[in-house]
Amino acid sequence: MPVAVVTGASSGIGAALCRELRARGWLVVGLSRRPAPDADEHEECDVADREMVDAVATRVLERHPRIGLLVNNAGVAARSGFLDAEPDRIETVLRTNYFGSVWCLRAFLPALGEGAAVANIVSVAGTVAVGPYSASKHAQLAFSRSIAVELARRGIHVLSVLPGFVETPGFPQGGRFRFPLSRLVVTPELVARRTVDAVEHHRHEIFVPRWYRPAAWLQALAPGLLMRRGRVGARE
Repeated sequence: MPVAVVTGASSGIGAALCRELRARGWLVVGLSRRPAPDADEHEECDVADREMVDAVATRVLERHPRIGLLVNNAGVAARSGFLDAEPDRIETVLRTNYFGSVWCLRAFLPALGEGAAVANIVSVAGTVAVGPYSASKHAQLAFSRSIAVELARRGIHVLSVLPGFVETPGFPQGGRFRFPLSRLVVTPELVARRTVDAVEHHRHEIFVPRWYRPAAWLQALAPGLLMRRGRVGARE
């Protein structure tokens, strides 16, 4: 039975990934600060803490010396800009969303052999410039694209997943939009299903849902539009 390690496994996308992977025949080790009942095994872990990640990886690899899939999913919200956020919150967001992925990959790399995969759950927010959360996800996306090149030499596949608005306990979106814009919000189950499908088909980068892709094109092709919108909003 192949083994998958999923971070942020206690709820939301992480819990949905545990259920989806188990349904497809994986043994799932969930890493999270709270219990992860949807995983086969659980290790308490704060991915922002590099020493804790290393200790957890050592214990997991004693039981499972070969890992077929590592999913870097753990993340926290910022809900503020750089100028009004508390410094500690900015550090927490960056250490969890960005460095957490780095530390987990390095810790579990000895168990990732040829044919294994790494899936980084980033965000569409990583393609637009809006505060500390977007910055952390932009860094995670750059990390994911970078290691895709480095790990290809080892025969390890890397997938970047960019979800849009997802209704989860940590990121509640249900009351954010009215119909028909409410259809912009998707379920964790959709993200999980699309992610595992993409891993199985060796995709490199996906948006969930697919129609979020133009948001990335807009930021890349016309970054001035976002800056002008920000100036107008500041005057209103």
